[in-house]
Amino acid sequence: MMDIIENQTETKKLLAHLYNDISIDLFGGGTTLLKVSFLESESLITMQARHKKAPRSNALEEAAPELKQQVDFRLSQLYKQRMKQRLEEDFHWEIESLFRDYDGPTQTAFTNIKLR
Repeated sequence: MMDIIENQTETKKLLAHLYNDISIDLFGGGTTLLKVSFLESESLITMQARHKKAPRSNALEEAAPELKQQVDFRLSQLYKQRMKQRLEEDFHWEIESLFRDYDGPTQTAFTNIKLR
């Protein structure tokens, strides 16, 4: 974690680009807000994001809200898999756990990354 903390600005910038790359690939758009923070004592990285609402998401929410929830859940699972893979490959980090929660109505997502 020390190498991350020593260059927080650069690491935050790289993580933001990575987050948006994955977001664009999976969701069709980037974020309107993205904050990255580090909790060194816990080897924890937190990413807070607000996503743009896609028109197809609105249509699905109106026509089949249960299906939209299932789609949101599955996309979050794909996001976690891709994020973990990219962090391990691009940063050579050992990921102990990666959690993501997404709130559809506010388009807000929190991602917590616990490093070994």
